[in-house]
Amino acid sequence: MIATPTLTVTWEKLPDDFKLPDDPVDNITQPQLAAALTDSLALADRLPERSLTTTNYAICATVNQKIVVKAPDWCFIPAISVSRDLVERSYTPKLQGDLPVIVMEFLSETAGGEYSVKPTYPPGKWFFYEQILQVPHYVIFDPASDTLELYQLDDAGQYQLAAANEAGRYWLAPLNLYLGIWSGTREKRTGSWLRWWTPEGELLPWAAEKAEQAQQRAEKAEAVQQAAIAKLLTLGLSPEQVASSLGLAVEAVAAETEQAEVESSEGE
Repeated sequence: MIATPTLTVTWEKLPDDFKLPDDPVDNITQPQLAAALTDSLALADRLPERSLTTTNYAICATVNQKIVVKAPDWCFIPAISVSRDLVERSYTPKLQGDLPVIVMEFLSETAGGEYSVKPTYPPGKWFFYEQILQVPHYVIFDPASDTLELYQLDDAGQYQLAAANEAGRYWLAPLNLYLGIWSGTREKRTGSWLRWWTPEGELLPWAAEKAEQAQQRAEKAEAVQQAAIAKLLTLGLSPEQVASSLGLAVEAVAAETEQAEVESSEGE
């Protein structure tokens, strides 16, 4: 329990009959941005087995005996202590696992109160994340204006605007990664995205990008192999000798030769 002169915060099981707010997502961009963040983290094996990433999902606390529910656009919880089946509807920190260490809100045309410090019930988002959950890192991103802000709790428990590095990225220690803005296309949406970079400055790829990179490497290796086969054949080596020299099966050399002949005839 956390007690202050004005707040008593407890972490209690949400009643089974509690009706969660059915707040619609403001626009399609918000879930796309959130999915992209989780996609690259999962692909890079940077999500611990017990961790939880959420998108527009209820995070609960009981404040002065009243249940408060907020649904950040993206949230990272290092570890849950219960079965995932028990957090399908909502998540109550401390009762069911760790407190969130990163929450993100993506601005839209609809005012969502991301900066609201309203302390009375129901409290504003800023107040809830800062004073009730005490989330160490609060990210606010406006994709329309390419504005990214990272607030961090100081020793007094107040959010302070963090400074970006020379590349315009922000360090997030819980993930040992930098967060920044990247412009490009994913799933037919062209615009600004939030993405992760390693301490060495390497961009964590999305699944589609990694598949494309693998295909490009395969095509490059194929081209190198074709060139090697063609060169050895022009030197007078037999297909068997070429295969032995390159460590290939004779059938592979024959297939490459046939493919090259087809491509050559098509180009005439």
